[in-house]
Amino acid sequence: MKFFKNTGSLSWLILSLLVVILDQYTKYLVSAHIPYETAGIQVTSFFNLVYVFNEGAAFSFLASMGGWQRWFFMGIALAIIMVLLVVLRRTPRCRPWTCLGIALVIGGAVGNLLDRLFLGHVIDFLLFYLKGDGWFWSYPAFNVADIAVCAGAGLLVIIGIFGKGNSKKS
Repeated sequence: MKFFKNTGSLSWLILSLLVVILDQYTKYLVSAHIPYETAGIQVTSFFNLVYVFNEGAAFSFLASMGGWQRWFFMGIALAIIMVLLVVLRRTPRCRPWTCLGIALVIGGAVGNLLDRLFLGHVIDFLLFYLKGDGWFWSYPAFNVADIAVCAGAGLLVIIGIFGKGNSKKS
C-alpha cells in the first residue's frame, strides 16, 4: 500500500470496502431468501424487495446483447476504478467531500464488478413502483452499489458546480 502511504486515501478506501461488503451482503441475503423473478416481499404499497438479474448497465442498457456486454462493462468498471484510485491518491486531505464522492463511486463500482465477474450479471433487489386501476409503472430495480455510485457521482457533480465549500475548516 505504498501508493497510499502518508495520505488520507487509505481511510477513504476503507469506506469503499464497507460499501462493497454491505452491497455483497445484501445481495447474498436477497438471493438466499427471495425467489428469483417473483413479486418478492412487499414492504410498502410502492416498494418491494425482489430478486432479479441485470446483464446490462443502468436501466438494463444493453442487457439483451448476447453476453459481450459483460466484458465491456467489466472493462469500463476496471478503468473507472483505476482512474479514481489515482484521483483519490492525488486529492488533498482538505477536500473530504471530494474524497467521499470518489470513495462511494469506487465502492459501488467494485460491488457490481464482483457480481459481473463471479455471476455474469448484477443482482438488483430494490423495486419502487406505482400502480392503479389497469396500469403499473416501476422504476428499474437497483442495489446498494448503484446507490453508492449515484450518491458519489452526484456529490462530485455538486462539488464541481458549487466547489467552494469543499475545504475542511481548520
